[in-house]
Amino acid sequence: MIESMTGYGGAKGEIDSIAVSAELKSVNNRYLDVSVRLPKSCLFAEEAVRAAVGEHISRGKVDVFISVDTSAAQEVSVQVNQPLAAAYVKAVEGLAEQYGLPADLSALSLSRFPEVLTADKSDTDQDSVSKAIVSVLSQALEGFDAMRAREGAKLYEDLTQKLDRLENMVTAVEKRSPETVTEYREKLLARMQEVLADAAVDETRILQEAAIYADKVAVDEETVRLRSHIAQFRLLLEGGSPVGRKLDFLIQEMNREVNTTGSKCVDSAIAKTVIDMKAELEKMREQIQNIE
Repeated sequence: MIESMTGYGGAKGEIDSIAVSAELKSVNNRYLDVSVRLPKSCLFAEEAVRAAVGEHISRGKVDVFISVDTSAAQEVSVQVNQPLAAAYVKAVEGLAEQYGLPADLSALSLSRFPEVLTADKSDTDQDSVSKAIVSVLSQALEGFDAMRAREGAKLYEDLTQKLDRLENMVTAVEKRSPETVTEYREKLLARMQEVLADAAVDETRILQEAAIYADKVAVDEETVRLRSHIAQFRLLLEGGSPVGRKLDFLIQEMNREVNTTGSKCVDSAIAKTVIDMKAELEKMREQIQNIE
């Protein structure tokens, strides 16, 4: 089944104590254009994100937003600045001795002196972060694909209805076209009889003129090609995405056949049908701009 190019998906999760939030949205675009927004500390994962998106999407302008919290996964170690702590102890003892004060320095009070204790966080493994991001992004992509599939189902239904109407119009043109030749021959015969009055009318000449006219206004080739394009259009819709570009090309070919039909036929009924066909094709062209 075909899929729309527009969609949204989002997911949150925690993998190995790495909290990830992923969102993505897309709009129509001729080619695949992916914009990725990651925290500066996780820019190394951009290529993995693009690869994951590329596996699901072939066309459209896609914006991906990723937020990552690795604080829970980072190990914290506290270091004691031994030389500095010893210097503080010596300084405090000197003050106590000089001013006759009790040297009641405790470990807790010593730890509060500037830079005696320092806390270091270990760097989170890049591979672990990338895997966590891709895992949560994959969940977001599942929701994204589901939304695009729903939109695609609506597009499929609308386009098949339009194809049915278009096919009915082709049938109307095929039915009306031979009638115009018959009417032309009858009018030509009536005109000749009126001009020649009692003189004999050359039936052979009438038939020749009618044959020349029929060849000029014949649209059999155009209607056959139109039916072929319609059948191919249906097959592409059934085959699934990505088919947007192919459908766009088929619409152009169908328009060409309809225009040729209109230029050949001078009949008002066919001319009206041709206008209706062009209007239907334009509606279809607008719809397939949304198809991947």
